[in-house]
Amino acid sequence: MKHVFIAGATGYLGRHLCAEFHANGWHVTALVRSKSKVTDLPADRIVEAEATWRETLHGTMQGIDLVVSALGITRQADGLSYWDVDYQANLNLLDEAVASGVAHFAYAHVLHADRMSHVPLVAAKSAFVRKLQTAPISHTVIAPTGYFSDMSDFFDMARQGRVWLFGSGQLRINPIHGADLAHATRQAIEAGETWLDVGGPDMFTHEDLAKLAFDSLGKSPRITHLPDWTRRLALRVIPHVTPRHISGPAQFFLSAIGLPMTAKPHGTRHLDAFFESKAQQAD
Repeated sequence: MKHVFIAGATGYLGRHLCAEFHANGWHVTALVRSKSKVTDLPADRIVEAEATWRETLHGTMQGIDLVVSALGITRQADGLSYWDVDYQANLNLLDEAVASGVAHFAYAHVLHADRMSHVPLVAAKSAFVRKLQTAPISHTVIAPTGYFSDMSDFFDMARQGRVWLFGSGQLRINPIHGADLAHATRQAIEAGETWLDVGGPDMFTHEDLAKLAFDSLGKSPRITHLPDWTRRLALRVIPHVTPRHISGPAQFFLSAIGLPMTAKPHGTRHLDAFFESKAQQAD
């Protein structure tokens, strides 16, 4: 039996990674910050450690064949920055993997990171990827277009009565469900791929996403288009007028939404079902 060590195991993608590897015969070790907060995690072993503290990882990867990291933060909280977590904590994991003789390291990155180097979140992730690519260990980098959970922004706006779009709303994206992304990740690793740009099975324009969100709620679409210069202006202003736990996610969102986020389709789960489930929960 092969052994996989999953970092970021309690996050959206991490839980799906645990389930995917466990269901396919791997022995799963899940890294968590606090065992007391872990419930229903499909793992054979739980390791409690703080990846930002290198010394807490010592000895945790003995006998491990593969490390998969979905470790990162969206909002900079607890005094931690993107460079503390998305870069340094992952580098600590990589160093421990190399020292422990782990054969392979996989990392969940961002599609089109090279076009978002000005975004602090992406800059930290990209810096780690450069370290990974030069480390003495085989690797796989997974770059998804966007998660279904990210599309909740469109759903939430529709529920409030109006969706605001930048520009024409014709930029395209094929977001992917976490379970489908976990499946594609395992397959890419087992196939020995070093990089995978990955999206979901269905392609949408931003206008399509807005209409789909309204349809799931049984509402008539109310969509307002803002000129794209307002998005670009917001990108310049937000870092100077908001705290970093707000400006960081906003910079990433405003940058990603200005790019076509499409990649080779994978998976079987569809966004309309995801929105319909959210609508039922909202009733």
